[in-house]
Amino acid sequence: MKLQKSTHLSFVFILNLLLTLSVLAAGSSCCLWYDEPAEQWTEALAVGSGRLGAMVFGGIGQERIQLNEDTVWAGPPVPETNEKLYPAFKKARRLLFDGKYEQAESAVQAALPERIVPRSYQTLGDLIIDFDIQGDAKDYKRSLDLENAVCKTEFTAAGSKITREVFASRPGNVTAVKISSSKPESLSFSARLSRPADFQTKSIGQDMLSMTGQASHNGKQKGVKYCCLLKASTPKGKIDSQGNELTVRNAGTAVILITAKTDYNMDDPYQPLNADLEKECRQILEKASSSSYEKLKREHIKDYKELYERMNLKLPEGEVCGEPSDQRLEAVANGAFDPSFTSLYFNFGRYLLISSSRPGTMPANLQGIWNHHIAAPWNSDYHVNINMQMNYWPAEVCNLSECHQPFFDFIERVYIKGRKTAQKAYGARGTVIHHTTDPWLFTAPFGKTRCGYWPFGAAWCSSHFMEHYRYTQDLDFLRDRAYPALKANSLFLLDYLAEDPETDLLTAGPAGSPENSFKTKDGKEGFLDMGASMSQQITWDVFTNTIEAAEVLGIDNDFIRNIKEAKQRLALPKIGEDGRLMEWSEDFEEPSPGHRHISHAYGLHPGRQYNFANSPAQTKAVKKSVEYRLSHGGGHTGWSRAWIINIWARLKQSEKAHSNLISLYRKSTHPNLFDNHPPFQIDGNFGAAAGVAEMLMQSHTGVIELLPALPKAWSDGEINGLKARGGYEISIKWKNAVLTEVAVISSRKDDLALRYKDKNTEIPARKGIKYKFNKNLEIISKQGI
Repeated sequence: MKLQKSTHLSFVFILNLLLTLSVLAAGSSCCLWYDEPAEQWTEALAVGSGRLGAMVFGGIGQERIQLNEDTVWAGPPVPETNEKLYPAFKKARRLLFDGKYEQAESAVQAALPERIVPRSYQTLGDLIIDFDIQGDAKDYKRSLDLENAVCKTEFTAAGSKITREVFASRPGNVTAVKISSSKPESLSFSARLSRPADFQTKSIGQDMLSMTGQASHNGKQKGVKYCCLLKASTPKGKIDSQGNELTVRNAGTAVILITAKTDYNMDDPYQPLNADLEKECRQILEKASSSSYEKLKREHIKDYKELYERMNLKLPEGEVCGEPSDQRLEAVANGAFDPSFTSLYFNFGRYLLISSSRPGTMPANLQGIWNHHIAAPWNSDYHVNINMQMNYWPAEVCNLSECHQPFFDFIERVYIKGRKTAQKAYGARGTVIHHTTDPWLFTAPFGKTRCGYWPFGAAWCSSHFMEHYRYTQDLDFLRDRAYPALKANSLFLLDYLAEDPETDLLTAGPAGSPENSFKTKDGKEGFLDMGASMSQQITWDVFTNTIEAAEVLGIDNDFIRNIKEAKQRLALPKIGEDGRLMEWSEDFEEPSPGHRHISHAYGLHPGRQYNFANSPAQTKAVKKSVEYRLSHGGGHTGWSRAWIINIWARLKQSEKAHSNLISLYRKSTHPNLFDNHPPFQIDGNFGAAAGVAEMLMQSHTGVIELLPALPKAWSDGEINGLKARGGYEISIKWKNAVLTEVAVISSRKDDLALRYKDKNTEIPARKGIKYKFNKNLEIISKQGI
């Protein structure tokens, strides 16, 4: 069986092709499509419900659908805090103040537990479908419709049109596959479930297959127990199953429904759920199959569209907008003009977040929910020294606040464990997370000091709680969830800070700057510092957020007064002799000047400490630091490039932001548009989507700034449904690179401040009113909604 591509095009075929291309051009920002099956995993197309995921290859004679369930993880042991760490921490602090970096690092390293790997997120397995197809295939196309979240494979063989649809339904709690042939009784296939390790399969009755097991790594680090069930149906054909094979014969259409459950207990992972997993899966499949396939599909699309249709980005279509997506990507990466490809990439980022993070699920991990490994790169875990946070950068601004909820739920569970680590490792109140965690909620430092000894993960995560409030204006959330998170981290930082004996200023440490190092004056490589720039910036951010939250809630007590006093005494990052913002407390030489982390830029982005109005010197210094990184090969990972796009956008460097977006396409994007770290890591997709939004609208200073980093390539366009801090929904139109109209919907009564270039306006906005402004920011209409 092979794919036949004819070189002799008939008039009818050419006409159909032109019609198809015109439709594709019209939908060039909402559909990924390809003219060949996927051979590699990074060519397959992703579907997901938040909990269930699948990668569809679109094969002809054999279809492979790789499956995921978001709680399939190998298990403990996890790193535990060493009793020796607290005295080592105190000793290292004294040594660092004395400039004895090597001795300080040795003291901490000796007290860190070994790295325990892999304790990985794992594939659920594969659904393999073998078809009885005669002859070569023609007119092949596979596609992913971002407007409906449905993957489709279509081709013609032996005079029959074969169509397959795949989607992952949140309402139905299943992954659904429909296979149809245009010829009655011509469809026959066999299906089986498999997995690289730790599985048993069996048939159940005539129409079901089961795959069960316990996730582990080579029989050790046993994690969750899982069950995956498959149920097939056909209106006229014959179904039978034996062993690990289910067959369908002489059908016109057939539907396969797949679901899975595990015994993972979100409330207490160390106490697995006492559940009959097969029974639960049966109940899910019985309910889903009691409805028609079309109803299941309608409910799925309705659920998905409620989130996806809140936003829309339109950019000019270019010369390659009708090409298959892999060819289009290559063309754009090599300089072809097609701004609408960025609309596609942006919409794909929103699609991935909706598909991998929904209320009640696990948060999106390093690979979202899509992973085909037993031992994934970096365990596919939750790195909280940027990666997990970047996954959620687009959540609020892209009007997907609900998708942020799994992040909050998970981090709150980790915070509980972090309280014990804060006390044991630092003698501190509050909570702490180091550079990474996973579903077993460990918070201890481990491994090498370069990466593992960085106690700011919890603090950074707390900023997301405050940002959610700023965007939604949800006072209940601020009171019940954001403020407690901020308070816990402020308590830790108050106890963690130390007075510099030379300056009397408060510095945070010992700690590194994520995964980076410096050269001491005697030429040795150092990893730990007192008052590294990111440490100070995150501390400033947490204190500022806590004070702001307290003011909104009317809290004024000794705790808040202590934070205000500590904030005033914080040592602030310095500017070096060459004009760059220093990453460390001293102007050390950098062994890796093109390092992927740009941690000292935190105060500019994603933080709010630096901006042109309030801190022009620091803002310019960050700009110089980023330029230096890039001149030495920085941005070589997908997520790092995505961060750079956001930084240039916030610096209002429109062409630099755009050129780095093109570099992301050229160097760090797989054919299926997954981000390439390398290997695949989903944070770059999410970070770049947030970067596109940042280029078109910013609100971090309290003023909504319109088109702050609009590149020349995006001369005409519109974006609808962006969210701004303050509870506003923003829609913007522009032509010839000039604003033509902006619409603002307010969710509360407050002063609305807008800025476009040198124009400013401020009006008293009312809740539920839609205001329209012209290019001069003059109100042209207002109406209730």
